[in-house]
Amino acid sequence: MYLIIDVGNTRVKVAVFEIDTVKEIFVFEKKNIITELDKIISKFSISNSIISSVANLTEEEKQKIAELLNPVFLDSNTKVPFKNLYKTPKTLGVDRIALASAAINTFPNKNVLVLDAGTCITYDFITKEGAYLGGAISPGMAMRYKALHTFTSKLPLLETSEIENFIGVDTNSSIHSGVINGVSNEIDGIIAQYQKKYPDLTVVLTGGDTYFLSKQLKSVIFAHPNFVLEGLHTILIHNLAND
Repeated sequence: MYLIIDVGNTRVKVAVFEIDTVKEIFVFEKKNIITELDKIISKFSISNSIISSVANLTEEEKQKIAELLNPVFLDSNTKVPFKNLYKTPKTLGVDRIALASAAINTFPNKNVLVLDAGTCITYDFITKEGAYLGGAISPGMAMRYKALHTFTSKLPLLETSEIENFIGVDTNSSIHSGVINGVSNEIDGIIAQYQKKYPDLTVVLTGGDTYFLSKQLKSVIFAHPNFVLEGLHTILIHNLAND
């Protein structure tokens, strides 16, 4: 079995794969990573593993994980199943590397735009020839709510909420309208830009805000909430096959 580990800023998401099938998914706080991994290892017979860390792990944590699993630590030097044409490959986030790998594996020979709606909204484009060109990065919904509160003196800090009307009739509904309509129109607009150049475009939406945004968007998309984990699994298999 394969252990796939995605370390975020505060939480860790782990998937246990048996060949290409997800057997179980675990989510826990980053501070508990060693004890939780130890529990998972004791439950499953793990042969190989890979770890992606958006938030830096401490050297002590890396050492302990290496002792537990001897995983592939994903970075810019790791073998990947696509041609990376990003001009600064060493600055490309490991989450975006994983998403590009998932796109290649799930939608081979297709032009794919992957949207990851989390803390930031990232856009990653992979051509049908298997080349990663790049994309875009913009603030996610929670970041936009926090920015409105932080950089003004009176606007409240709100949590994401569905809107009944695009016209805000008070301060709270105006904030919700601005954030939600801003994000959905941004995404629809960027998808339209890509579709103009690549009419046969396949669009994938993933990340923490997947289900909420999928109801707001006009564009036809595939919702894959665990696309990063699937991409990490693809990279691991690619590395095992090319050792």
